[in-house]
Amino acid sequence: MSKLKLGDIFDDKPVKLNVELPAQVHRDLTAYAEILGATNGQSLEPAKLIAPMLERFMKTDRGFAKLRKARRSPVPRSAPGSETA
Repeated sequence: MSKLKLGDIFDDKPVKLNVELPAQVHRDLTAYAEILGATNGQSLEPAKLIAPMLERFMKTDRGFAKLRKARRSPVPRSAPGSETA
């Protein structure tokens, strides 16, 4: 059997978020939850997979990481006395 990208699902303090999904995405999410649950011996609700999937997606998105790092970097300041008026 091939390895799934998600591992065990851990509970964390949730933040309520309402999302509308296309029907096909919901069907796929339900199937993923069934397969992952059978693999890990857990009973999973499809909604519990959304946060770990988004987290994994963002962690592996190199473009996002690069832009996020650039956004956090302090703006370079000019040296004292080098400003022109």
